[in-house]
Amino acid sequence: MTDGIEITVAQRLSNDDLRRIEMLLPQLSATAVFDRDRVQAMIHTPGTDLFLARAGVRVLGMATLVTFPLVTGWRGIVEDVVVDQEARGRGVARLLLEAITAEAVRRRLRTLDLTSRPSRESALRLYEAVGFQRRETNLLRYVPAGS
Repeated sequence: MTDGIEITVAQRLSNDDLRRIEMLLPQLSATAVFDRDRVQAMIHTPGTDLFLARAGVRVLGMATLVTFPLVTGWRGIVEDVVVDQEARGRGVARLLLEAITAEAVRRRLRTLDLTSRPSRESALRLYEAVGFQRRETNLLRYVPAGS
């Protein structure tokens, strides 16, 4: 099912990679705006790793691992997990998450968090199958004016 799919951490992005990421973005968020310069800056920012799932040179999916030190230890957050709708059901998201969780272990992160909407039941089942556990918590968000 996942034959020929490779997971890599982006060190540089070709124009085709950027076009594929731009095509993935609306499948992730209806309100997100693609910014080529922001994506390029992101892959060169310490503590931020863009994991790409590729079949040959074609990007099928992506996920971002953000790591940072806190007083309580090194922590991580998984963001922007998305697989192209044409490639869904082939185990691509699982491969991305397994690569990220392996990296979390390698970096000895104290925790690795991931949030998802309750309505995304199949995604939640996958996250749990990979080892994420549901927590009783309230996620609060502050959106600065003008954002």
